[in-house]
Amino acid sequence: MKYGNNPKDMIGSKKVAINLVPAVGIIYEALAMMNGAKKYKPYNWRKNKVLASVYVAALFRHVMAWYDEQEEYASDSGVHHLAHAKANLGILIDAMETGNLVDDRPRGGRAATLLNKNQNAKISHLHTRRPHHKGKVKVLRRAAR
Repeated sequence: MKYGNNPKDMIGSKKVAINLVPAVGIIYEALAMMNGAKKYKPYNWRKNKVLASVYVAALFRHVMAWYDEQEEYASDSGVHHLAHAKANLGILIDAMETGNLVDDRPRGGRAATLLNKNQNAKISHLHTRRPHHKGKVKVLRRAAR
């Protein structure tokens, strides 16, 4: 990284680069958080402990609705499903850092171990025999401004 003559450049470049987080993602997440604040009050998870499982389940529901159902926006809020997913992750992290997360995860399974094993070699033949999309890939269009 090239530094200018400003002494702040050298110091600032060693801090968290928040500028690398896409602004659009922050805005979408804020919309989801506004919806949640209206329903449950702002920062409610800091006033009362929250169950990790509740937020993980909500996160998965939103991701599955977007991915599996190809539904862009939640019908109850009108906010993008991925924004709700980001909001759930943000709440989980914030509750964890503030000591308000009740870690009710189930006893550890083997998913991470299985994924970390050399699965690519074991399934590579599937990709050569049957292409997943058969040449058809849906292109997401950017919303008109």
